[in-house]
Amino acid sequence: MAQDRKNKLGRRSFLLSAGALGAVPLLGCAASQASGAAAVTSRGPAAPSALGRRRLGTLEVSSVGLGVQNMSRTYQTTLPHRPEMHNIIRTAFDRGVTFFDAAEAYGPHEVERILGEGVAPFRDKVVIATKFGWNIDPETGARRPGLNSRPEHIQLVVEGMLRRLRTDRIDLLYQHRVDPSVPIEDVAGAIQELMAQGKVLHWGLSEMGPGTLRRAHAALPVSAVQNEYSMLWRGPEAEVLPLCEELGIGFVPWSPLGVGFLTGAIDANTRFAPGDIRGVESRFSPENLPHNLALVDVVKRQAERKRATPAQVALAWLMAQKPWIVPIPGTTQMAHMLDNIGAADVRFTSAELSELNRDVSAVVVRGARLPAQVQVFSGVEAPPRR
Repeated sequence: MAQDRKNKLGRRSFLLSAGALGAVPLLGCAASQASGAAAVTSRGPAAPSALGRRRLGTLEVSSVGLGVQNMSRTYQTTLPHRPEMHNIIRTAFDRGVTFFDAAEAYGPHEVERILGEGVAPFRDKVVIATKFGWNIDPETGARRPGLNSRPEHIQLVVEGMLRRLRTDRIDLLYQHRVDPSVPIEDVAGAIQELMAQGKVLHWGLSEMGPGTLRRAHAALPVSAVQNEYSMLWRGPEAEVLPLCEELGIGFVPWSPLGVGFLTGAIDANTRFAPGDIRGVESRFSPENLPHNLALVDVVKRQAERKRATPAQVALAWLMAQKPWIVPIPGTTQMAHMLDNIGAADVRFTSAELSELNRDVSAVVVRGARLPAQVQVFSGVEAPPRR
């Protein structure tokens, strides 16, 4: 049973074990990369002057956040221009974004450095979220096999995070993946010690099972859960979202644009470059992609009605599901960031939302998030403390 738990890898689990967690999906179409980039940026800028606010538990954040996962490396051999990443972070803040999401595993370590540099002029006005949980050397960033949430390791990891982020506290610290060898109550105890020291203000979990979430919250109130959630992947709706509502926990969807699929940047002829994670997900296979594009058609129709972009509709749909859902779309392009935060201006009437929900539900997505040989991560349930 323990071995079965260890073999349950999520999409990001698979990426990390393959050494590709820092990569961003790039299109490998018949057209040139430059043409593909032009197609993506054609989504068009549309940004509000200020964003509304939402609560993750008792933590107040902007209604749309910014994921900075790929700002250290957008592809295996491509490094973004660091000053431009700082510029995107600071422009996002100027437009009302106060919620920035990172992790020690992104880079590893380098994304936290970029975020710390970027928010330095206004550190006290933003919420920094980051994550621990992979077995990564706290000093060198070397990836080791498996997971590591031992309390003594968490203490070392947080010290490194504080240095890289140029701060004295982490506003929201997630356990990136549940470590089945460490009872969640022990993890909560380690976080509680860090809270007592003023080094962590709130904590959360990512991709956990409902039983683990309930036990974690009983040991130390959880502010937020971070799971994959979008029109393309609606798994959290069955158990996780109802449990978050019951316990008063906020929800932060990662990959809220379906790995770029919901922006309309992919068509039936799209093929993916080596290393692009979508190339190993059967929902994007040549057999399934034409069928699944019916979902993009739904988004595009609604975007035309709302005079918005498909990305804005996809993000606004998430925010319309619950008032405590805060998406964190990631990007390394200024135009995309401005487009994404424009989702806060898109509103649905109850009738429009009902119609959109019905149309989204009518499209049964074919294929899985992972290749067949990798088990879909459904939430590791850590053993109780003995």
